[in-house]
Amino acid sequence: MTAPSTDLADLTACDLVAAYEAKRLSPVEVTEAVIARIEASEPVLHALWAFDPQAALEAARASEARWATGEPAGPIDGVPVTIKENIATKGLGMPLGTAARDLVPSAVDAPPAARTREAGGVIVARTTMPDYGMLSSGLSSFHALARNPWNTDLNPGGSSAGAGAAAAAGYGPLHIGTDIGGSIRLPAGWCGVVGFKPSFGRVPIDPPFLGRVAGPMTRTVADTALYMSVLSRPDSRDAMCLPPADLPWLDLDHGVGGLKIGLVLDCGVGAEVEPEVRAAVERAASAFAEAGAIVEEAGPFLTREMLDGLDRFWRARAWADIAGLPEAKRAAILPYIFSWAQSGAELSGEAVYRGFAQIDAMRRASLAASAPFDLLISPVAPMPTYPADWASPTNDWQRPFEHIGFTVGFNMSEQPAISVNCGYTTGGLPIGLQIAGPRFADVAVLRAAAAFERLRAPQREWPQVRGAAERRRSAVDAT
Repeated sequence: MTAPSTDLADLTACDLVAAYEAKRLSPVEVTEAVIARIEASEPVLHALWAFDPQAALEAARASEARWATGEPAGPIDGVPVTIKENIATKGLGMPLGTAARDLVPSAVDAPPAARTREAGGVIVARTTMPDYGMLSSGLSSFHALARNPWNTDLNPGGSSAGAGAAAAAGYGPLHIGTDIGGSIRLPAGWCGVVGFKPSFGRVPIDPPFLGRVAGPMTRTVADTALYMSVLSRPDSRDAMCLPPADLPWLDLDHGVGGLKIGLVLDCGVGAEVEPEVRAAVERAASAFAEAGAIVEEAGPFLTREMLDGLDRFWRARAWADIAGLPEAKRAAILPYIFSWAQSGAELSGEAVYRGFAQIDAMRRASLAASAPFDLLISPVAPMPTYPADWASPTNDWQRPFEHIGFTVGFNMSEQPAISVNCGYTTGGLPIGLQIAGPRFADVAVLRAAAAFERLRAPQREWPQVRGAAERRRSAVDAT
């Protein structure tokens, strides 16, 4: 476990709710601590957009009044929260990370924001993302470059870039991202936090799209489970959501004895797993085995045709959105993304259709690979994080998805999957372990992740990000 912190900004959501109930803490003082943390760190990290401390304090005061009468609005009343910018919040625009968008205020909250507000969550800010969410990076044409708290010269990952950085930096305990190919799990893995991609349709979203989900990014599995108890509540706006289900989200105290776990070290496509990542995941597999799980190696299951086909479909889809923009708007898009999307214009209808068909091929392959096992474990990404100003680990728009082989299949198969930290490189960078389960087995995945938290080696202290002024003073002192 991570060493406990005395800073209120570092307390878990579960601890905060218990402290509010016991009247040991106030939502106002906790929100003030989170605001102070943000003001100290944000000049370096650039994880947030639409940071509104006054609105947050107003919400915290309302929460304090509810707790004073013993009538909290819900399970996360008074807990500071950030929401990814592509999840609509009433009264704010949705830049989607790109300077090409007009900022038209949203008329209503999207389902995840609505559930958060109804349950008393204190929305502090929106978190940043790259252009149109189509990068595993904090690089954006609209926002300043987002950075990784563990090493600010490096990338937080994406597309839930700001959410990953905010969670690791202690901008409060609860954050929500979205994921269509790894956009929750990749930044979670590279930032050392928990990132949960629930079963498709488990968390209602608007608008829905094939493979796209919203899910929590937190420092602990228990906080993720707590937030899922809120986010999974029904909303009729999502025509693709699952039927409402009263799941035992907080019942996490289960072992792994007797579980059959498949270890995937080669997904079949993309970059080769780097030695330090492989070693960390193998240590995790050994920990599961020592705890009584039956761990067997599982072979590769995705192909180059699948990944390239999906890439072609996504290029064509992106160009369909971009092509009609005025020239000045198109010129504002990140060049990497524009070049990638523009190549979709050259694709025939047949090529796009065959690319789209690879969604079903990935789905069938991922489900078949999972069928013999209760769970699959793997790296989240083949490599640790990479330079902050790169758009992807290859930094090549012609080979943009060499890092998503372990994650993307489970989007297309609708399976739940989680990232949890399983170690560090010799340079101190986090390494993410992915745990994936059968469709709809969200609670089983959370239980396995919680068990791994108890099994893994002690975690390093969370990074402390100094503000720009403090960094300048230190540089002057050093000279």
